Amino acid sequence: MQKFRSLPVSSTLKAATIIAIGALALTACTNASEAGPSSAASPSGSANASFDPTTITKDDTLAALVPAAIKSKGTLTVGSDTTYAPAEFLGTDGQTPVGYDVDIAKAIGATLGLKVQVQTAEFTGILPALGPKYDLGISSFTINPERLGAVNMVSYFNAGTAWAVQKGNPKKFSLDDVCGKSIGVQTGTVQEDPDLSGRNKKCAADGKQPINIVTLKNQTDVTTRLVNGSIDAMAADSPIIGYALTQTNGQLEKLGDVYDAAPQGIAVAKPDTALADVIQKTLTKLMSDGSYKKILTGWGNGEGAITKSEVNPAVKS
Repeated sequence: MQKFRSLPVSSTLKAATIIAIGALALTACTNASEAGPSSAASPSGSANASFDPTTITKDDTLAALVPAAIKSKGTLTVGSDTTYAPAEFLGTDGQTPVGYDVDIAKAIGATLGLKVQVQTAEFTGILPALGPKYDLGISSFTINPERLGAVNMVSYFNAGTAWAVQKGNPKKFSLDDVCGKSIGVQTGTVQEDPDLSGRNKKCAADGKQPINIVTLKNQTDVTTRLVNGSIDAMAADSPIIGYALTQTNGQLEKLGDVYDAAPQGIAVAKPDTALADVIQKTLTKLMSDGSYKKILTGWGNGEGAITKSEVNPAVKS
């Protein structure tokens, strides 16, 4: 997303996550009722994919590995910031989560014989609430060393940073000249920090005007600002930029190439190593039987597919 919608975990977030693990039931604020963006920039809400979780057969061997606490309740509770189409967003009814992350969650649940409840949450509130509130965090989290120190991450997707401007680039925005420009990003993403924060430091060092970093909680609101021309450009994870282009009636275009590609991961509370292991094994099963690639391809993001899922893979800082 690098967003990668993975906010690099700050020391504050990391500490909050550790506190949550230690037993404080921190809750994530929901935003399903918040006003959405204008129709010009909002996703259509219609699922592109034809994935049906009932086509997935329960794997008894994998189901037997599910931790007793989850097995007894029969449901996987997933925290997801449903403002990030096409990975996770709300359907036409404004309430039902859809997207390739949601479909992957459902496929995991079906394989393990569990129901799946995807709960809309603020992006920055998901990781601290793992364990007490959510079994899994599936919300386009980029895997980085800071996160790996706070939670378990199971790799499942690759994404990079991409940029978009208004169609025709009427403001002549250039990635070589970002100082003094207004750039939109979603709050807590790696586009905000370290990408733009690092660029801002260079602006200061060169004696140039600082970047006006417009940081908003919802990616759809960032997209709306760009469509309306109140910002010069926006940066986000590559699949999100690609989807935004298709949903804004030709009003936006991609700028430059994707860079800083990195794996994204499903987040699991640090003590829950057994759950992390079973999620990795389940993803491996879905990869081998073709369900995983079918889901991603259905959402136009087959190029982000990986061939091997790992728990806490080694990544660059």
